[in-house]
Amino acid sequence: MHFTSLNGINMKTFLGVVICCIILISIAKAEVRLPAIIGSHMVLQQNSNVKIWGWCEPSEKIVLTTTWDTTTYYCKGLANAKWTVVVKTPAAGGPFSIIINGNNKMELQDVMIGEVWVCSGQSNMQMNYNWGLNQYSGDMEAATNKSIRFFLIPQLTAEYPQEDTKARWVVCNPGDVKQFSAVGYFFGKKLYENLHSPIGLIGSSWSGTPAEVWTPAEIIENDTTLKKAAMKRSPADGWPVNPGSTYNAMIHPLINYSIAGAIWYQGEGNVGAAKTYSSLFTKMIGAWRNAWQKKFPFYFVQIAPYAGYGIGDEAALLREAQTRSLAYYGTGMVVVTDLVDNINDIHPKLKKEVGERLANYALAAN
Repeated sequence: MHFTSLNGINMKTFLGVVICCIILISIAKAEVRLPAIIGSHMVLQQNSNVKIWGWCEPSEKIVLTTTWDTTTYYCKGLANAKWTVVVKTPAAGGPFSIIINGNNKMELQDVMIGEVWVCSGQSNMQMNYNWGLNQYSGDMEAATNKSIRFFLIPQLTAEYPQEDTKARWVVCNPGDVKQFSAVGYFFGKKLYENLHSPIGLIGSSWSGTPAEVWTPAEIIENDTTLKKAAMKRSPADGWPVNPGSTYNAMIHPLINYSIAGAIWYQGEGNVGAAKTYSSLFTKMIGAWRNAWQKKFPFYFVQIAPYAGYGIGDEAALLREAQTRSLAYYGTGMVVVTDLVDNINDIHPKLKKEVGERLANYALAAN
């Protein structure tokens, strides 16, 4: 075979250099990677077998150690370039470190062990201090607590279930707490004060969203009644309406992460569809539990009175549907009718009290 020259460089030599560069680039890309939810400052569920997972080269050897015990964990990358290690966690405590060795070395620092809760729903869960909750300015300025951590998921949709998101764990401080769900924060603060345990709060909410978007699409597609109800929803500016769209992007990336339970404040987006809400809501809860492979507690807030809800008794019927959902195992509902400061505002401002009522429910059931 004849090789020509390229500006005086033998073509065979040139091709060899190119191949070496490709190999070096491939090696450079073969580093162990972690999903966003696994990182420094995270809280892992206590007294559990938790998953630590990520991506690597197929057959790559992964060695994981922690500073809370002397166990060494081993695994190999699968053919799909994924790896998973199941790690046993102790009772609440920290901070600890996790060291992961593969083709590269990673060290996760300031890891706490405690209670992890998902905080989800629509605007009344999303609502934070910056929405005009000035009465809590003192609480916010005093919110420096190394034992409370936040993981705030960006508002995203996806047609198919996603394996990762773009967020990071942060330690509770006056700046970040103002961006996080007020209900979620006060829920976590009350748990911490009573349990004296680190608390991890995962915020995943979006204003205006109906429960359909938080439910896996196949659940609705396989239920004629729910599918018919979902098809009646018109596209809306500012928030998603397609079944499963926020579940895919904002819940599915979390399902390998061990949690204690979930709190939920939603229902306003389903006023006018009370006939199907109880079935939809409980099937959503069941789908989440199936995804996590755990029958975790699920505590929710009954929607508050608001003068602008639909027509006639639509809001009352939705509250009745929420109440019927209590028949589903492992659920609990807090009523906030007395916490409404203005019935012309769909976002009541007494969020501390709502969070504390949810916490009281969780503490009583603990």
